[in-house]
Amino acid sequence: MPIHSLMFGWEYPPMNLGGLGVACRGIVRGLTGNGVKITLVLPSSGAQENGVEIISTDNPLIKTFRVKSMMSPYDNMKDYALRATSNPRKFAQMYGSDLQDAVEWFSDSGLELAKKADPDVIHCHDWMTYPAGMLASKYCKKPLVAHIHATEMDRTNFQPDQWIYDTELGGFRSADSIIAVSNYTKDILVSHYGIPSDKIKVVHNGSDGIKHNPIKAGPIERKNPLVLFLGRLTIQKGPAQFLEMAAKVNEIDPKVMFIIAGDGNMTGELMTKACELGLSRNVIFAGRVSSSEAHHLYSHADCFVMSSLSEPFGLVALEAVEHGVPVILTKQSGASEVVNHAFKIDYWDTEKMADCVLTILKDKRLSKQLKSRAFKDIRHLTWENQAAKIKSIYENLIYSMKSSD
Repeated sequence: MPIHSLMFGWEYPPMNLGGLGVACRGIVRGLTGNGVKITLVLPSSGAQENGVEIISTDNPLIKTFRVKSMMSPYDNMKDYALRATSNPRKFAQMYGSDLQDAVEWFSDSGLELAKKADPDVIHCHDWMTYPAGMLASKYCKKPLVAHIHATEMDRTNFQPDQWIYDTELGGFRSADSIIAVSNYTKDILVSHYGIPSDKIKVVHNGSDGIKHNPIKAGPIERKNPLVLFLGRLTIQKGPAQFLEMAAKVNEIDPKVMFIIAGDGNMTGELMTKACELGLSRNVIFAGRVSSSEAHHLYSHADCFVMSSLSEPFGLVALEAVEHGVPVILTKQSGASEVVNHAFKIDYWDTEKMADCVLTILKDKRLSKQLKSRAFKDIRHLTWENQAAKIKSIYENLIYSMKSSD
């Protein structure tokens, strides 16, 4: 009999806003590729009125349930409250009047599903799902895996909402094992949450797009070099630092163009900043882009910059490498642990960031080397390979629990 994992997530393609959904899909597909059965539980505002909707799939190892919920990816207390005030009666009756209510609603629904699922292990992704995982683990008497893709420390520049922080901490303490997406994240759990190091296993994110040598599909010829940023426009992702770098590059080479793809609560502030820096003709705000639009942008970029202040991993860096784009990463990122052939700088050193961009744009030989060698760095990071490590964690937990009975 295959291992059966009851998995709680909070975004999943095509309904996703960021890397967590992409990672969750990759992990699910990778685990089923390793013979693991998955019952996946997700929040969804589009689920049926009775609270739970079963989503059909072509893979017999995956069963997906969507629970009626207005929890949104990257939610915080304030954002949820703003949506709730737009239709307070509907929210109170169907979703919970505040984010804490919404998390409890999702957890209670998840528990009802757990009672019928008969899993071997409970696996939950990030803080919104930890309460659901804790309830299910306690009821089923099965081991709990807490997967952490981004902490509250990352999202808030180390100024956390106390309730969210406490919810995370409760999940970490209750978990039988914690999976962190990088050593960078593991260090945060140890230093800022007091979690014992030996409880945390690092499994870097993977990719399902590593199929060809990207040098064969380089950017087209054009008059203006193009530098790309792709991510949510929030303090965590460092878009302000990207603009500061752009201004320094512009002073030396005003022909360089910059595209900022993504949306978020800093959009208006960044547009104003771009004008103040004299970049109104050099910066294009593309807004949120689809997967096909992102592919198009990568294909035309001469350089990709991930300027995050605190990035647990950074799947966009792998995507850029796959598309044959030289990358510049902040040292405060998990991707910097696996992409060895890239420029790595501190997020605050925008002068160095600008120097790296100019070097890549001017030195075509170096640019070609970075493309080729970075691609080789990540060829082993397939989702199936990474999921095999997660399956091994499952097996050890299940064996340990059976041995202790």
